[in-house]
Amino acid sequence: MPIKDFLLELGVEEIPAGYIAAAINKIEEHFRKGLAAKKLSFSNLKTFSTPRRFAIKITDLQTKQSDEIIERIGPAKTAAYDAEGNLTKAALGFLRGANANPEDIFLVESTKGEKIAVKKEIAGQETAEIIKQLIVEIIENISFPKSMKWGSSSLNFARPIRWLLVLFGNEVIPLDFQGIQSNNISFGNRWQRLENPVEINSIEEYEEKLESVFVIADRDKRKTLIQKQIDELFSNTNDQIVTDENLLEIVTDLVEYPTAVIANFSENYLQLPQKVITSTLSQHQKYFAVQDAKGDITNKFVFISNGDKKYSELIKLGNEKVITARLEDAGFFFKEDTSVSLESFVPKLAEVTFQEQLGSLLEKTERLKNIVDFISKKINANTEINVSAQRAAFLCKADLVTQMLGEKEFTKLQGYMGREYAVKSGESLEVAKAIYEHYLPRGERDELPASIAGAILAIADKMDTVCGIIGVDMIPTGSRDPFALRRAANGIVQTIDKFDFELNLSDLIYSTFKVLKDKLPKENNNLEFVIDFFKQRVEWLLKQKDIDYDVIESVMHIDHNNIPDLVHRALALQNFKKREDFIKLVLGFKRVSNIISEVKNITEIQPELLSEKSELKLYKEYLILFAQTNDLLISKSYEQILEKLVKYGKTIDRFFDDVLVNVDEEAIRSNRYNLLFKIRALFLQVADISKIVVDNEK
Repeated sequence: MPIKDFLLELGVEEIPAGYIAAAINKIEEHFRKGLAAKKLSFSNLKTFSTPRRFAIKITDLQTKQSDEIIERIGPAKTAAYDAEGNLTKAALGFLRGANANPEDIFLVESTKGEKIAVKKEIAGQETAEIIKQLIVEIIENISFPKSMKWGSSSLNFARPIRWLLVLFGNEVIPLDFQGIQSNNISFGNRWQRLENPVEINSIEEYEEKLESVFVIADRDKRKTLIQKQIDELFSNTNDQIVTDENLLEIVTDLVEYPTAVIANFSENYLQLPQKVITSTLSQHQKYFAVQDAKGDITNKFVFISNGDKKYSELIKLGNEKVITARLEDAGFFFKEDTSVSLESFVPKLAEVTFQEQLGSLLEKTERLKNIVDFISKKINANTEINVSAQRAAFLCKADLVTQMLGEKEFTKLQGYMGREYAVKSGESLEVAKAIYEHYLPRGERDELPASIAGAILAIADKMDTVCGIIGVDMIPTGSRDPFALRRAANGIVQTIDKFDFELNLSDLIYSTFKVLKDKLPKENNNLEFVIDFFKQRVEWLLKQKDIDYDVIESVMHIDHNNIPDLVHRALALQNFKKREDFIKLVLGFKRVSNIISEVKNITEIQPELLSEKSELKLYKEYLILFAQTNDLLISKSYEQILEKLVKYGKTIDRFFDDVLVNVDEEAIRSNRYNLLFKIRALFLQVADISKIVVDNEK
């Protein structure tokens, strides 16, 4: 079958950087699935993207579908013909469905007798026609966060489409898409001239031709070039850029032909908090901050130019002017905010709504103080920590109404600015640190609070949000979680785990609902949902620690409320799981559980009814193990308990080898049930090991 290369380039006005990755992935997925569905083979597929183009190149693409002969089997011969030999309605319906004629019918043998059948030869479709359809489909079905219409077009797209390059082999596939005619013309970088056409005469020359007009279409190549240029800028200095992988991804999608340039701003602005400077540079202007050997921010920055390299100095002046204006604004906000205490901003929180039914941020602040007090008492925090956490709770939202954050310029610095302003206001370092840490973790891979006061406040803030939002019936779904409640709940269980807080989750939830009662449509509204919601988060935490699913099931039955205890049990069980003697214990325990699974009436053991040597030994060792286990449970020495249980497993095995449990005499049988029940209950204090999956179990 003949093959050709295929190239599509969709030219557009500058697409926002954040839209590009999802769109080009969608294009690749569409072509892979579309060609597979049409049974068209190819050897390789590669995508290209810049702010002004989406492109895809497919190598060695089959030029036509293979012809197919499809055999369709219909009803039985007896049902296909009547007594006179005429086709029945069933047969005629089959022919219509198969798009066949009576003369196409032949008979085939089956396990149920003869059936009628037809063969249909389907000629393969030309690949060029299939490609046209795929192109139109993908253009019409790419979705963006925001789309627009232009001119008389009915199409919704991120930005206006300006050209359509479609080559199959070295020939243009003719296509008219809403007035845009396909051809072999692409366009180069706009800094040369507004209209900068380049003719692509063969697919092999695509990248080279574009590079000649200052477009590097290969995104990976562009990204590598940016990193290389940045590294070279500081190759002979002690300075280096502040690593920012996310920013590198963004600037890669902002330019077509990158040039890294060092620029400067006044050293006077270095008096600002470092994150104010780096946020101004990276978030607002997409510049890289530069730090010295000590890790301190310098007055240098790096921007990635898309313009003519010859004019880098002139472009630099423009960027320096812009960043100076930005830093001047930040400096003004900082000066105004620090002219008063952080505490003076707290009353203004009454003017900011946290959530319509849950009230203002000032009301949330009052709730936080109550929840913090509850947590501090439950974990036996000392007076100093409690005082710091309470003070931090009072101040933690104050920075949201400062000029720095209130002007919406630096919203991502919430908590950080609170910490800086707290220090400026003379608050203790513990209070300042807790203000910053109460937002942690902000994401899945973010750091957790480092101080106890910060951890207490972080748990309190997130618990108020989770219980409050769900309590007013804004329950998260699989696709919608606008308040990021799963992330908040994950943060709570992670923080409790990190600090080994002996904090009962359900008690904390009940207490939080009590604090929220005046805000909820009814008392304890959706409380049970919240408890189950946190149970799922605890399971998530155990999975993050690479605990096997069956181990998780075996420990979750006890009590998911004590997270540190649950984690210790699970880790101990995970360590024992692969031991051969432990596997034997699991099998023995399952046997115990199975025998008494249907038993209803369990009473106390009657030692006088124990007569067999093995059952006497089982009982005596149980009494010793019971006492030892109770002591070890207090100290949470689960590894030691499991060692003793494993040793006891041999006695259980011997009992089953020597003793028949289900004897005819009811009193003896019941007494043996009672003994096995007590043994099972002893095991369940650690875990339900019957949930453990054993590979060789029969």
